[in-house]
Amino acid sequence: MSQIETRLAELGVTLPDAPAPAANYVPFVIAGDIVHVSGQIPIGPDGMITGKLGADMDVDAGAAAARICAISLLAQVKAACGGDIDRLVRVVKLVGFVNSTADFGDQPRVINGASDFMVAALGDAGRHARSAVSAASLPFGVAVEIEGVFQIK
Repeated sequence: MSQIETRLAELGVTLPDAPAPAANYVPFVIAGDIVHVSGQIPIGPDGMITGKLGADMDVDAGAAAARICAISLLAQVKAACGGDIDRLVRVVKLVGFVNSTADFGDQPRVINGASDFMVAALGDAGRHARSAVSAASLPFGVAVEIEGVFQIK
């Protein structure tokens, strides 16, 4: 088992197979030593996690959905690395979109679910630049969508 997967197992996480794209795009693009991963949506054991922050979902539930997106991001990086997740050098940037009401202002706290997970799983290599923005709606009514940029070796 790889070093990163060992740490994930300590956190109770097993990386799933990388989710397939839902439309006409690729799940990731490699440019040199940078991997750009398309937006990942939260799909839990019961299906897509839907909801609107500030209406029918609270910050903790949104952060849990963001964590699921982070796990999918790492699954895509593993696929981009031919199955060797230990080629991951660092998380460069995350961009999080939060399906939220116009008056909801806690987008950063929601996306912390992904950021905190990356640091817990990867240590300093998980620290990253980030944007956390509101969206009036997201595909399929999901609560969050997160894309990422990663450096690999």
